[in-house]
Amino acid sequence: MSKRKSSNSGLTPDKRSRILLVMHPYTSMCVCFQVTGEVGIIESISLKNFMCHSLLGPFKFGPNVNFVVGNNGSGKSAVLTALIVALGGKAHTTNRGSSLKVFVKEGESSADVSITLRNRGRDAYKPEVFGQSINIDLRISSEGMRTYKLKSKTGHIVSSKKDELISILDHFNIQVDNPVSILTQEMSKHFLHSKGEGDKYKFFMKATQLDQMKEDYSYIMKTKSMTQNTLQELKRKYHEKEERYKNLASLNEMQQKLDELKSQMAWSLVRNHCQHNVISDCMEKVKKISISLVVPNFWVSLDLKCTTKMSSFLILVLSIDRSHFVYLVILLFSLFCSREKQDLQRTIESKRRNLAAMENSRGNQVCRFGEHMPPLLRAIDEADRRGQFKKKPVGPLGFCIRLRDPELGLAVECCLKALMLAFCCDNHADERELQRIMSRYFQQGRRPQIIVSTFTNTAYNVKSRAVDHPEYPTVLQALDIENSVVANCLIDMRGIETILLIKNAKDARKVMQSVNRPRNCMEAFTREGDQVYYNRYYSSEQDRVRYLSKDVEEEIRAYEDPELTELQNVEEPQSEDLKPLVTNRFEQLSSSDQELARSKHHKKHYDEKQKAHVDMIETLKTNLNVKDLELQASIAKASEICPERLDVRRTAKSLDSEISRLRHKINTQQDQQGHRDTIVRQYHEAKENFNNIARQVKGLEAFIRQLTEIMNTRHNVYAEMRMYLSVRCKYYFDSMLSQRGYIGKMTFDHKNETLSISVQPGEGGKAVLSDMRSLSGGERSFSTVCFVLSLWAITEAPFRALDEFDVYMDMVNRRISMDMMLKVAASQRYKQFIFLTPQSMSSLPVNSLIRILRLKDPDRSQSALPFGQRNPE
Repeated sequence: MSKRKSSNSGLTPDKRSRILLVMHPYTSMCVCFQVTGEVGIIESISLKNFMCHSLLGPFKFGPNVNFVVGNNGSGKSAVLTALIVALGGKAHTTNRGSSLKVFVKEGESSADVSITLRNRGRDAYKPEVFGQSINIDLRISSEGMRTYKLKSKTGHIVSSKKDELISILDHFNIQVDNPVSILTQEMSKHFLHSKGEGDKYKFFMKATQLDQMKEDYSYIMKTKSMTQNTLQELKRKYHEKEERYKNLASLNEMQQKLDELKSQMAWSLVRNHCQHNVISDCMEKVKKISISLVVPNFWVSLDLKCTTKMSSFLILVLSIDRSHFVYLVILLFSLFCSREKQDLQRTIESKRRNLAAMENSRGNQVCRFGEHMPPLLRAIDEADRRGQFKKKPVGPLGFCIRLRDPELGLAVECCLKALMLAFCCDNHADERELQRIMSRYFQQGRRPQIIVSTFTNTAYNVKSRAVDHPEYPTVLQALDIENSVVANCLIDMRGIETILLIKNAKDARKVMQSVNRPRNCMEAFTREGDQVYYNRYYSSEQDRVRYLSKDVEEEIRAYEDPELTELQNVEEPQSEDLKPLVTNRFEQLSSSDQELARSKHHKKHYDEKQKAHVDMIETLKTNLNVKDLELQASIAKASEICPERLDVRRTAKSLDSEISRLRHKINTQQDQQGHRDTIVRQYHEAKENFNNIARQVKGLEAFIRQLTEIMNTRHNVYAEMRMYLSVRCKYYFDSMLSQRGYIGKMTFDHKNETLSISVQPGEGGKAVLSDMRSLSGGERSFSTVCFVLSLWAITEAPFRALDEFDVYMDMVNRRISMDMMLKVAASQRYKQFIFLTPQSMSSLPVNSLIRILRLKDPDRSQSALPFGQRNPE
């Protein structure tokens, strides 16, 4: 199992692990190792009221090899059991009981265990919180309840949650239930000294944690099988709901069709009462005829409202003397000419200013952006030289861009609009300074826009969100922008990477308003500046290019046309010039008077006709009132059924026939399935369930496909890892046996889950392999130690504890086994080894690698057990 490592790069070099190359004291081999273990090793342990001991410890363990020596009953196994329990192990893992309460000394209310773990170096766990050691205090109540206190080196309580302890153990890779980390007597008897090949295989799997991987794999496959069964059940319900949905949908569609026919029927009846439109037309004709009898013929062509106003004006004019009338006409005509002249003068002045700006732009393109723009830019340059800006503002933006295709100039200007005159500042301080400078040249509300955005030397990477069309460019692609600040500003403010430029309006509609419009495209502009969205189209009000045109001379020639000259030569007419015109108009008025006189002779005839028309109007008004009442009643009834007016072409008889047929069909289906309201409610419930099941089925199918792929990959990796660990275990086992001249063979049968070990004491090829059961007790114990050491070599753990490993060994095998373990310990100085043995270990020399803790025989009359400690350091 891999460890989770926290970042600790800030440690000083003297706190990091140091690598040394030394000569092993017993094997005369040159080995490379770390000086001391940095994390996860046990620094001390103490017990109080634990099992049958009132007080044990505290025991100070060395960083490498530790021997806990003592006779039976001295507390060796109690120390190992306390270590397992305090580090989160379950009671049955210790093989000392099924509940934690059995570890509380009889007559006491609780038992306490305190363990200190080293926490140094790069792999330390939260060193800023715990410091260089972690204290784990466990209290077990007489009821079997377990409580923790996790303390820092200074004694400060950091946490009391077991989850924090689990995180610490995972970080240090401490596995108390792994027999390679902590091997108790019972575990050793069950797995190592068992004659069954299956038990040895289980021990191998548990030590390498392959059994946990196998259990996880089996659990996942079981979950997959359950998910597949659930999926089949959901599919069955899916099809049932689908059939039910079809039936309910059919009934709902028929009901909707019936409601629609009722609405059409209601407005069809309204149409039958709409004959009043003919009467209204007749009324309008009668009114016109009546007016034509009174007003002269030349007024008839005018609109009725206009006729009324002109009639009043005519009465006023006829009451004025002829000579005054002439001067009145002259005055009115003069006022009209004066207004026309003012409009022409404004037009001429506007064109003159534009023409002057274009002539100035021959030598300076900035003039095209307004007469105030050149002095503004000079003021900005002067302020920048004085250091008033942190970074010189950029603008106007339209001056900083160039067209790749001149035909797209109007489209680009319509797209950018006010941004053509805008400026960009790096910060708000520069913005305030620019506002102050602009106030000299522009009025409030008419100043160019200022955009604040941090200047960068590189343009945005918009490839993922830009439009990519094979035929038409985006605004970004159509422009040549050298300054990345300008490009980024236009991307931020206008999104020019998402706007297409399509010259032809028809092509633009086709591209934008199709179903498969370009991805990321928000809008488009045509050559004429029209704006096109996917659901609407706006025509441009701008008719020419103002800022981006390259041919200045052509625009100047367009302004210098004869029309401007003609407008400049227009003069206000004099009163003397109006006299012939007025005389001519007066003669026409005299002719109209004669026509009016002739019309009066026919007045009598038209009076009689008028009377007849008036009588007809009264009759039609009466009929119209009746029809209006009937129409209003029909509209009210139709609006109750359908508020929105419908244009119905079918007859009421045809609609009534279809309504009757559809009602009969609905009644028949309701008799079979139930009432309509119930069916409609079931329909909506079924539709919702149908959609939910469909989503669940789709999600589960995707989950099963992905799970199958992952599990196939993991199973292959699991098989490769199992083979790799098996080969390494065989190699180390042969190496260990060769220390005494033994030869051996390990055979893994992963299919039948067995591990057979054959060992033969002998010399080289003369030895004959045989099963371990034929060996003596000492030889079998030595082979078992070799097996354990080979597992140590292929697994990782900060410390290893072994209980009474040499109990069945003779002196020769014990010596060889001891040398082998010391050799392994010497090559792994960064790991801690704890050996519990009833032997005296007096033959071991005094050495800085080894620490021996000697437990005295217990004095039954004392509540606390004394212990001796041999500390060569």
